[in-house]
Amino acid sequence: MSKTIIIGGHGKVALRLAARIVEQGEDVTSVFRNPDHESEVAETGAKPQLGDIEQMSLEEITDVLRGHDAVVWAAGAGGGSSERTYAVDRDAAIRTMGAAQAAGADRFVLVSYLRARPGHGVAPDEPFYPYIEAKKAAEEHLRATDLDYTILAPDYLTSEEPTGRIDLILFPAQESYVSRGDVAAVAAAVLAESSARRRTISFRGGETPIAEALRI
Repeated sequence: MSKTIIIGGHGKVALRLAARIVEQGEDVTSVFRNPDHESEVAETGAKPQLGDIEQMSLEEITDVLRGHDAVVWAAGAGGGSSERTYAVDRDAAIRTMGAAQAAGADRFVLVSYLRARPGHGVAPDEPFYPYIEAKKAAEEHLRATDLDYTILAPDYLTSEEPTGRIDLILFPAQESYVSRGDVAAVAAAVLAESSARRRTISFRGGETPIAEALRI
């Protein structure tokens, strides 16, 4: 049985992911910041672990990750100030990558965003700019490590029921959407799919069964 730890364990993708991979027989720990969320995290079957990833040092994160085989980064500042967006979506993510290397947790899945690419076209004075720049920096850093990574880059997320089907895409000209449930299903699939390693998987809701799409 492999051991997976999810950072940002109370997020809408993370809760769905934890329940799914627990059902698959994985040993799962979910790290979350707010103690009021412990019962919701525990309901997924994952082991709840309280921790504010924004405030934790490299050494503290390393201690939390030690003994795990895989790390899923599903945390995010969730809007608010640009300072906090950079602190969580960029700095804490990068710190967690370093901790994963130090802890020997070589499998690293980063839940990112499709449009976090060079030439994204978001102006520096737009509110979304810090988020997209933070995600882009985290992706670039991860690709430069020797971690056995997969970057998941879905387009805009919805709360619709999952379909189990996606389409792989490049940078789209128009907005496209994918349910959080399908993002969780993709994350669960890539943890077990060797062909997904050291890949960036950009996708939206679509017509191709997830397992088939990931083998293209």
